[in-house]
Amino acid sequence: MKRGNFWALLPLLIFIVLYFSTSLYFNDFYKIPVLVLFVFSLLFAFLQFPKKPIGEKLTAFGQGAGNENILLMIVIFLLAGGFGALSNEIGSITSTINFALSYIHPGWVISGLFIVSCFISLSLGTSVGTIAAVAPIAVGLESTIEGSMALGLAAVVGGAMFGDNLSFISDTTIAATRTQGVNMRDKFLVNYKIVTPAALLTCIIYGLMGHQLHTVDIDPMQLDYDFIKILPYLCVLLLALMGLHVIWVLVIGVFLSLIIGLTTQSISFFEGMEAINAGFAGMFELSVLCLIIGGVVGIIRFHGGIDYLIHHIGKRVNSHKTAELGIFCLTAAVNATIANNTITILIVGPLAKDIAEKNQVDLKRSASILDTTSCFIQGVLPYGAQVLAAIAAASSLISPFAILQYLYYPLLTGVATFIFVLLKKNVKAATLSK
Repeated sequence: MKRGNFWALLPLLIFIVLYFSTSLYFNDFYKIPVLVLFVFSLLFAFLQFPKKPIGEKLTAFGQGAGNENILLMIVIFLLAGGFGALSNEIGSITSTINFALSYIHPGWVISGLFIVSCFISLSLGTSVGTIAAVAPIAVGLESTIEGSMALGLAAVVGGAMFGDNLSFISDTTIAATRTQGVNMRDKFLVNYKIVTPAALLTCIIYGLMGHQLHTVDIDPMQLDYDFIKILPYLCVLLLALMGLHVIWVLVIGVFLSLIIGLTTQSISFFEGMEAINAGFAGMFELSVLCLIIGGVVGIIRFHGGIDYLIHHIGKRVNSHKTAELGIFCLTAAVNATIANNTITILIVGPLAKDIAEKNQVDLKRSASILDTTSCFIQGVLPYGAQVLAAIAAASSLISPFAILQYLYYPLLTGVATFIFVLLKKNVKAATLSK
């Protein structure tokens, strides 16, 4: 086993230090663009080890950035952005929320918010987008049920993280499956077994707490919805569960949303095109970031940084269980540091795959551990985008820590993932099939 070179990891360490220190200084983890900091790290990687030809470094960068998984990931990101923007434009989100809330008993309003958020995030594949759509409902309940805002917002954040973890079009799912080289459906089935008990227990807890509050009747007449506009989400979910490739799932979702929007006269053809383009544009930064991260990791690998990590982690990993615990702890530490679960998976993913393959860990399990662990940590960070989005919906009337005490789903997901690792059964070989 190659010993590698610790100093090759400096570009990544510099990014973490710069990101964490500047975020603490400005008291805002989104003040400095992540892309800018990663470009600085890339420049440092090029300047490192000056005796090595720049041409070889450029080749390593190109091989890392041009990795098949990264390029496919970018295409999926763009299609997911287009589908999300177009379905929102035709009113699918509003119809879905109102449809669900029309059939919820007042005592189950908090559990209902959690379930609705689960479905929306599972369909959209974005936690922040789900929170932006559903959180205003949780905030609005405060005027009728005093003291329910923090509990309601926590339910929305928890439900949003459910879909962020399980959705076939979630960027974390895409990143986890592509970095591990596994099929999305296979990873979904593993994740489902982990998070379902956590979700059911969360529903029960919110139900019990909701019935202790003063209930409120929601007037169904005020909840207008058009069931046909819910079809794009149902179609995407069903096609993905049937095993159709995610690219075709998203393409069908986009065309179905456009057809429904035109037939219901919700949008014109050109408004639909503008919405799709806006969705693409919303994914540009993440797409470029994927290329830069892939290139930086390529240079780090060229300089021996990955070999160094494999060598030193490998000395402490002597079984399937310790390998999975290593992936769990490494993912949690990186996510807590940079407060972004997608970037965490992109950074840790290649290393996790190496650890899994060297220790004969099923790659479906490593992909699942990456995804569930990152969503668990991301969901409980007071400085994470999800909690901050919930606070923004409440016009900063409550603090992040008021929400954290009710974030049962992310916490239970973390516990479930840890138990999943501890109860691991031995396998003979890693599963490499896609």
